[in-house]
Amino acid sequence: MIRRLVPFVLIALAAPCLQAQQELVLTAETSAFDGKTKDNVLRGNARATDGITLITADEIRLNSETATITAIGHAVFTRLEIRLLADKIVIRRSDQSFTAERVRFGAHPYYAEAAAASGTLKEISLTRATVTYGEPGPWQPTFLADQIIYVPGQRLRSENVRVGIGHAQPLPFTRFQQDLKQPFVAFTTFNGGFRSSLGAFAEAGLQRPTAPQLRLGGDLGIYSARGVMFGPSGSYGRVDGPTSDPALRGYLRTGYINDHGDKKFDTLGRPVPENRGYVEWQHEQKLAENLSLTAQLNWWKDSEILRDFRPRAFFPLQEPDTFVEATYAGANTLVSLFARFQPNSFQRVQERLPELRFDLLPLSIGNGFYERFNASVAVLREDPPLGGPRLSSNRLDAYYSLSRPFTHGDWLSFSPVAGARVTHYVNSTGITGTSTTTRTLGEVGFDAALRSSATWDYKNSLWKIDGLRHLLTPRMTYRYIPEAGKGAGHIAAIDRRTFATYLPPLSLGDQRNLDDLTATNTLRIGFDNTLQTRDAVYGSRDLLTFNIANDFRFQRAPGERDVSAVHTELALAPAAWVSVDVYQSFAPQSFTLREFNSGITLRDGAVWSARFSNNFLRGEIQDYQLDARVRLNETYDALSRLHYDARNRRFNEQAYGLAQNLGNTWLVSYIVSLYSGPRRESHFGLNVQIQARGF
Repeated sequence: MIRRLVPFVLIALAAPCLQAQQELVLTAETSAFDGKTKDNVLRGNARATDGITLITADEIRLNSETATITAIGHAVFTRLEIRLLADKIVIRRSDQSFTAERVRFGAHPYYAEAAAASGTLKEISLTRATVTYGEPGPWQPTFLADQIIYVPGQRLRSENVRVGIGHAQPLPFTRFQQDLKQPFVAFTTFNGGFRSSLGAFAEAGLQRPTAPQLRLGGDLGIYSARGVMFGPSGSYGRVDGPTSDPALRGYLRTGYINDHGDKKFDTLGRPVPENRGYVEWQHEQKLAENLSLTAQLNWWKDSEILRDFRPRAFFPLQEPDTFVEATYAGANTLVSLFARFQPNSFQRVQERLPELRFDLLPLSIGNGFYERFNASVAVLREDPPLGGPRLSSNRLDAYYSLSRPFTHGDWLSFSPVAGARVTHYVNSTGITGTSTTTRTLGEVGFDAALRSSATWDYKNSLWKIDGLRHLLTPRMTYRYIPEAGKGAGHIAAIDRRTFATYLPPLSLGDQRNLDDLTATNTLRIGFDNTLQTRDAVYGSRDLLTFNIANDFRFQRAPGERDVSAVHTELALAPAAWVSVDVYQSFAPQSFTLREFNSGITLRDGAVWSARFSNNFLRGEIQDYQLDARVRLNETYDALSRLHYDARNRRFNEQAYGLAQNLGNTWLVSYIVSLYSGPRRESHFGLNVQIQARGF
């Protein structure tokens, strides 16, 4: 049958039913007029569109008196990201509202089925509805409700909801709200298994949406060899404006346990107490356009609480930190108020109670000169947990420098630098009683760089190389600070030097060990190398970077050599499937290797990946690691982790397991772990963990 265009008079009558400002085009295989209902009836692939909205159905009826469009039989309503399928859809011209029967509704990433739907394109009400996150399946998060209100692109809310997975919804929620500008976060977690130090264990967490940006709940852990750990938890977040950047976000986790197992000793050699607990809180907030607030609280009753019960959270950050910081970013300035606290009795913390700091970033002042300035006032405290002198001081500090870059073309730059730093200490205690002192230091020096490049028209389709460019930049940095160590006997060394294997900052304004300075007369020489090729997406791609540097000390602190260790860094990424990284330092006097860390990563897309790495620090560390993952099929991945200690000739850790993908929504990991050597962790562990994936 030949499809024909419905007469234009029908277009004029029905157009306001969809979009008053757009012309409506109607097509069908047949058209007729129903004298009883006063409807113009289109049948057979009936279609109505205004360019933005599209309606298709077995039959579309248009009523010129009531200005309604009724779509019957396999009715589909599509507008932008909204797609609604129903047995029947009625759209009213007067208020742009609609009703629908036996609805299937989708707006990525949500899918819903309901007995009926009504509302407008600004707010949709679903009756007796089931909502699924993602495509419906046996493992997808779902919830049932008598009524659900959906505001496209804004929020989804309901009351008296039952939440669950697939066809099972065992969890009753009095209220459910989801801000659609925020990612959908799983509000249930589960972990279980066996560890010889904990016994058989099961851990679960539940957070219930109580407001559009707030979830409250708790965590529960049951350990056959230790007891029961429980505590409240929560998370929150808010997005303001058209961007997806959060204006407010944070979370809270707590736990308490009366531990009746083998608790051993803490980091200070003290017995771990029976009553144990922790509080972890993180907060980020954008207070204004240029003003942000960051806060973090980590209170541990003992040093081993997270190591024993939450090792995944402990090992990335083994020294808990508690601070709050507000930062204002101006056009060329930074103003910050920072406080660091010591809530834990087992660790030594350089407290700031608080520190107010102002930074003027390098600024041109004319005639080629640039100035830099920073100043701070800080109340410093340090109270050793095992006793000893309590250190404290009130410190005022200011630094100012001038530099004058000289350039020749684009290949040479030379920038002399002169600066001064004045630090005033009030009531500095803990060294030789209480003292007040002022230290004035000066520095002179320069920063120089020589830039050169060469290109070759080399092509290699296998490695996707389209030409080569080599960038070579020799650098020289010199600083002379002759009296940096003066006044040391009257200053409580709170901000002091810490162990590090890398080259330290040379500039007087960049040194953080302000209370523990030594005289400096140092020349640093380095060579930066980069090998690049053209890239169709990014313009260029780094194939190889190789940097080398060391210091020549004309004035030395006790224990220092006149020539420092030579430090080299190498990163090689010739193709997407391979990358190599190397760091090493060696003593040039004896060609003794001091430190060597390396890694090579191989991957074949999502099929398999492996990383081989090592860490070597003379007299301290010599270990090797292998992390591998192999895709067995669409559901299962095999994974392994091996950690070998060459100094003690043992495997510190062996882990073997499977990762199961359930409906592209959940990732279930089954891990068997074996440990060797003296340590708190179990010698054997079996762990089953369920993680949310993709939302």
